[in-house]
Amino acid sequence: MTRLAIIGDGKMGRAVRELAAEAGFDVVAFLGEGDVGAGGPTVAQLNGAAVAIEFTMPAAAAANIAACAKAGVPVVCGTTGWESARASTEAAVRASSGALLWSPNFSIGVQLFARIAARAAAELKAVPGVFGAHIVETHHSAKKDAPSGTGRMLGERMDAVLGGTTPISSIRTGSVPGTHEIVLDAAFEQITLTHVARDRRVFAAGALTAARWLSGKRGVFTMDDLLGTN
Repeated sequence: MTRLAIIGDGKMGRAVRELAAEAGFDVVAFLGEGDVGAGGPTVAQLNGAAVAIEFTMPAAAAANIAACAKAGVPVVCGTTGWESARASTEAAVRASSGALLWSPNFSIGVQLFARIAARAAAELKAVPGVFGAHIVETHHSAKKDAPSGTGRMLGERMDAVLGGTTPISSIRTGSVPGTHEIVLDAAFEQITLTHVARDRRVFAAGALTAARWLSGKRGVFTMDDLLGTN
């Protein structure tokens, strides 16, 4: 069993804890917002963890990651909305010879969907001016950031091919785990591509897979490193 620290006791943190034992992890720390100070978790709080999974709030993510790196604990981060601090945080991880794998979405299906988005953009580029592209992302009403990290990732994949900025619309309602739709619209026809997450455990399972992969590594990684680039 690999010793695991879970930072964040919200819905995602609880989902990770629920699946941890089956995935071969021993949860040695389960830290909520009230447990962790502004500087992130202490070495004592990490309790000898071999790897950590962080699902918290945008304002806390950077400090949590830096603290894990300083403590020598590789960290998988699924928090979104902290991109403005990402470059400095990655630099801190490298300076500490630590390890970070960050992703806006740990679903394997979403990672494939992002590759499909890039391919769709390439097909659009072959017929310029015929179709317009738009991304619509829907999440539960408690989600803080908009657009979602996944929505932005899809947009970045398409923008890299099209050379423009793909509009993103955000909907916050009910308890939706996450739905992402790419809409390709022309004057008399429309193509839609959709990924639907039916249960947030898909993200927890992916985060545990990432934690298993990251354990023992150094550097900054993405899901493309785990899955292999296309």
